[in-house]
Amino acid sequence: MSIGNKVIDEGMQGEATILASDNSAANGKKLYLESYGCQMNFSDSEVVASIMSGEGYQTTRNIEEADVILINTCSIRENAETRVRNRLTDFKKKKEDNPDLVVGILGCMAERLKKSLLEEEKLVDLVAGPDAYRDLPNLVEEVGTGQKAVNVLLSRDETYADISPVRLDQGGISAFVTIMRGCDNMCSFCVVPFTRGRERSRDPQTIVQECRDLFEKGYREVTLLGQNVDSYRWNISSKGEIRDENLPTTNFAQLMEMVALVSPDLRVRFSTSHPKDMTDDVLEIMAKYENICPYIHLPVQSGHSDVLYRMNRGYSREWYLERIDAIKRIIPDCAISTDIITGFCGETEEEHQDTLSLMDIVQYDFAYMFKYSERPKTLAERKFEDDVPEEVKGRRLNEIIEKQLSHALLSNQRQIRTVQKVLIEGLSKRSEEHLCGRTGRNSMVVFPKSEYQKGQYVMVRIDDCTSATLLGEVVSKC
Repeated sequence: MSIGNKVIDEGMQGEATILASDNSAANGKKLYLESYGCQMNFSDSEVVASIMSGEGYQTTRNIEEADVILINTCSIRENAETRVRNRLTDFKKKKEDNPDLVVGILGCMAERLKKSLLEEEKLVDLVAGPDAYRDLPNLVEEVGTGQKAVNVLLSRDETYADISPVRLDQGGISAFVTIMRGCDNMCSFCVVPFTRGRERSRDPQTIVQECRDLFEKGYREVTLLGQNVDSYRWNISSKGEIRDENLPTTNFAQLMEMVALVSPDLRVRFSTSHPKDMTDDVLEIMAKYENICPYIHLPVQSGHSDVLYRMNRGYSREWYLERIDAIKRIIPDCAISTDIITGFCGETEEEHQDTLSLMDIVQYDFAYMFKYSERPKTLAERKFEDDVPEEVKGRRLNEIIEKQLSHALLSNQRQIRTVQKVLIEGLSKRSEEHLCGRTGRNSMVVFPKSEYQKGQYVMVRIDDCTSATLLGEVVSKC
């Protein structure tokens, strides 16, 4: 999933992703999956599909033929939960016509609202948290006996490293590869540590093998996923101690290099970085390999140190800008995107203006921008008052959006008359006579179709642009 200039009030994605594969069904039963929220949720859904495929379930895009409906949820914003509740209400009506239909909720919202969804609102038959997907076949079977089924236990060890995900984007060229789970950062506005548990990293060899398998199956791009990829560590404790002297240690920079060496034709991306943990060795590895995309998503959230302190982000404005300087020094052509929250608890007009001034300094290529949405059980809910009026939040958000759109346009205009290497993703959404694909900097490019095919690399001369898209002509194949 690319990161664009979007206003997101309901999570990292505004719409559900309907998922299906062409795996064969041994028992004739059909599984319908919907995924809301971040890239991690989409990746988790592929793990779920693999687990259920092992029990003979075939994924389907036709909800009317489903025996089991599972919805993978996001709890990061209130609007996301409202959208999911409305969807579950629709599913409840389907159960009235088909009493044997099993409806389950997975992921972050499942863990947080298990009692309400199961007992009070009676919207679902089963609830499974992010670390309980192996138990799904048992939970479905339990529902078949007339019981409500729930497993939301968090784990310190579960990484699903031994499960080969069922790829749900048929004929895809880009895949997500989860390298770690959970989060040890306790940002005051965020529910993730409570819904996904503590950080734990996958064995690097399983990650490299998954990427190698994907390349052999025709995928040409992988995105390494973690709540905070910079804190990936294998055989290293959080204090930097080696756990087993007989095993090699691996940090994120080393892992990224291992994946880059799978093939020079396999693009490598990653998400998400944390400003307090991104080190120069990561940037130097990025600069070393042409197939590691020069693109970093580095959430700032606010441009004022006092707001960052209330958010418990672990860095100051000065620290963040030093990391930006390092990126631009080591990878001069690197695209940078960010997340910005406006109207956080106690945010003054001066603090808001500092966010705008930081945007002017960095000039982000892309951004996710949204108003603060208080989430239950977070530190911010317990400690601070959500005291910025909605109309003020809205006005500040509009100012941030306007500035970002101008910066995005300037970024794209700077690429006019350059030639960019583009990985073709498929037909343009607006014209079957045009193809689209992305540059290493994550810019979307649209160009005439000609004889080129999805999955090819082509060199495209950029002739024009909008604030969101580059327009050009192919000058050669790669």
